[in-house]
Amino acid sequence: MLRTALSLSAILGQHFEMKNIRGARERGGLQRQHLASVQAMKQICGADVEGAELHSKELVFEPSEIQAGNFSLNVGTAGSVGLILQCLLPALAFAPEKSHIELIGGTDTHFAPPHLYLENVFLPAVGRMGFNGGLEALKWGWYPQGSGVVNATVEPVDEFRNIELVEKGGLKRLWGVSAISNLPAHIAERQKTTALKLLAEKGMDAKIEVVNAPSVGKGSLLFLCAEFENSIAGFSSLGEIGKPAEKVAENAVVDLLKFIESNAAVDKHLADQLLLYAALARGKTVLQVEEITDHVLKDIEVIELFLPVKFSVEGSKGKQGIISVEGIGFENKFKVMT
Repeated sequence: MLRTALSLSAILGQHFEMKNIRGARERGGLQRQHLASVQAMKQICGADVEGAELHSKELVFEPSEIQAGNFSLNVGTAGSVGLILQCLLPALAFAPEKSHIELIGGTDTHFAPPHLYLENVFLPAVGRMGFNGGLEALKWGWYPQGSGVVNATVEPVDEFRNIELVEKGGLKRLWGVSAISNLPAHIAERQKTTALKLLAEKGMDAKIEVVNAPSVGKGSLLFLCAEFENSIAGFSSLGEIGKPAEKVAENAVVDLLKFIESNAAVDKHLADQLLLYAALARGKTVLQVEEITDHVLKDIEVIELFLPVKFSVEGSKGKQGIISVEGIGFENKFKVMT
């Protein structure tokens, strides 16, 4: 909710106040990752901010004008740089010129999209909606050390376009990455071997690359990317102490197979990431999503507070469904030369 509010506040030049932040959590209020998003957006739009302190349960954000530039931010923990980027990217798309961002923190952590997902699933999806940008991980950041380094670029756009993703179509390509940092090589090989075996049992072939990722910390990941005729979906599983490499692989494969067997065109993690773009786009966007998650419903709630749009949600929470919205056709006030 905070990230979506920050994005729309900057884009629309509209202030907001948020109260009782994470009030139901044992460690309530703003955490370092949330503060990093606030501080980064403050840089981008020259905002006046009140309450930007650790554990603060109230925030007032008064944006000025979005500026292009070279931005750098160190989260200081393993807080997800991917989640921060999702906050910044749509705002910088409405800047007057190209922007560069360097973020230091967690690139591959629990409860956040790994950088491989952002690069290979999220960016192609919003690219179809007109977004033009890229990212590169120079160093991977695992929990708890973090210290991963991601560079991103964002080109300005005139406006976003609507999309229809209701049928994924046939599977064209299946590939993946089995990555480790500062761990024995056999862990990555076992992740790869197990994934290929499980997929072969279902009559599926995949190309999985083993990567020894540069990092100051230790970690492992299996990422699978499924490219269909009409959409791309991604599935990942992180290693952790006491979790066998075989289980890491199994978790990612199970999620992939579940999606393939569904009628959905949009995986459950991508669904909420597209809603802000859809609401700003010109025309009607329709998404058949794998799951109507709590993130989807909360995101819709925030977007409808900022914009004169009304989402249609066909289906119930926790189930597959169809989400649609008629976007407002928001235009960049800076004339973008193409």
